[in-house]
Amino acid sequence: MLIRPESGWPQQVRDWKIVNSESFRNLDDLLEYCEIDRSGSVSTDGVEFTTRVTRYFASLIEKGNPLDPLLLQVLPTVQELQHVDGYSRDAVGDRQSMPVPGLIHKYHGRVLLTLTGACPIHCRYCFRRHFAYGEAGVDYGSDGPVMRYLSGHEEVNEVILSGGDPLMLSDQKLAKLIAKLNCIPHIRLLRIHSRALSVLPERITKVFIDTIKQFAGRVVFVTHINHPNEISAHNRAAFHRLSQQGHGLFNQTVLLKRVNNSAQTLAELSNRLIESHIVPYYLHCLDKVEGAAHFDLSRKEACGIYRELRSRLPGYLLPLMVEEIPGRLSKTPVICR
Repeated sequence: MLIRPESGWPQQVRDWKIVNSESFRNLDDLLEYCEIDRSGSVSTDGVEFTTRVTRYFASLIEKGNPLDPLLLQVLPTVQELQHVDGYSRDAVGDRQSMPVPGLIHKYHGRVLLTLTGACPIHCRYCFRRHFAYGEAGVDYGSDGPVMRYLSGHEEVNEVILSGGDPLMLSDQKLAKLIAKLNCIPHIRLLRIHSRALSVLPERITKVFIDTIKQFAGRVVFVTHINHPNEISAHNRAAFHRLSQQGHGLFNQTVLLKRVNNSAQTLAELSNRLIESHIVPYYLHCLDKVEGAAHFDLSRKEACGIYRELRSRLPGYLLPLMVEEIPGRLSKTPVICR
């Protein structure tokens, strides 16, 4: 795909759809690329959540290191099959908060749209790993249930695009959705939650930027980066392009055992984020989704890490540690004395 030369834009980039199609979908292929032998605990047998990893993300994994923190985020293991009390298939209560298919309304003033089940990477701790996307398809036609709901709820001023990953939609489909949202005058904020921003930076093209510009209000992006090694010159350039357009960029990190359960690692992440024009926003305690219990930390461990992190960072670089409790009207701050 050729792009007209502009400041900060390459002369030529590969089509993001082709790049995405080349992702690893076979565990053995991923392990061979990473030069790692398959151990007894690594398995896809009986695991319904499939393997998917972009080649860019895989390129950041240290070759030959089975404990690499990026690899551990995407490596399926037999631990996912263990039943652990307190972990469910709908960890954050999405289903009970869906008044119409594909629209989740939990919090005052904002709703979330699950636009697609597609995602460029399958993180093993994903809280929507069991989500019934087939039952939550978004019909955003002018007279469809989503637009009728938004038009009838004037207290809603923000729409959050999520999934899966909303950037797996084509620019044409995003443009159609934006045009529909522009017809509802009380929708003034558009928030886009995307893992693709960091793991598939080819997605941030000039066409995409021009598409987002069509929204009549303010656009905010929320990235999902858990470890400083996930940031490189390649995705930093994509973040810079969005920042240049005046869009706010914020990051949500999930606190994960063996991945980032270290104040030193999290402090380095905050510093690398701000260097990339991204504000450290939330540090999430793990959503208790079935199949991800092996990533979880006790509250005592989490608070110990957070207290040390608080001592290492200035306030503007310190993310707020939160948890999501089904039925609550907001994210709940975790109080660490």
